[in-house]
Amino acid sequence: MRRTEKEIVDKDVIEEILTKSEICRIAMIDRDEPYIVPLNYGYSENVIYFHSASEGRKIELLKANNRVCFEIENTTEIVRKDEPCKWTTKYRSLIGHGNIEIISDTESKKIGLNIIMSKYGYDGQGKYNEGSLSRMVLLKLKIEKITGKQSGNW
Repeated sequence: MRRTEKEIVDKDVIEEILTKSEICRIAMIDRDEPYIVPLNYGYSENVIYFHSASEGRKIELLKANNRVCFEIENTTEIVRKDEPCKWTTKYRSLIGHGNIEIISDTESKKIGLNIIMSKYGYDGQGKYNEGSLSRMVLLKLKIEKITGKQSGNW
């Protein structure tokens, strides 16, 4: 990282960003161009979970190459000053890499969906419609590498 004074090295801060942020973006490769998708997610024990339809561009790309980069930001704020060149942004963000596994079995889907739902405030074990479960897949991103960066006073 070029600006080492902005690097987040505290594992607790990284965990806080992973658990409290709202959206995770995953980037994939589609032949010779990048493809990025914003997703709701859940996080537990170094794994990020997403739910998805079982078909579509994202799934086809992951079947061809399950290696991804992901990005999460937490609490951004534009800091305005009198001079335009003095404006800045207060933020915390993470960028990481890993592999995504496409999960199709019902019990694993329920576990991952419960992690996602609890992140957004659902309390308890979800009762999922079997038809909906059969049409979706769970994406399980195992984090291999992650770096954090922040700007502003926290």
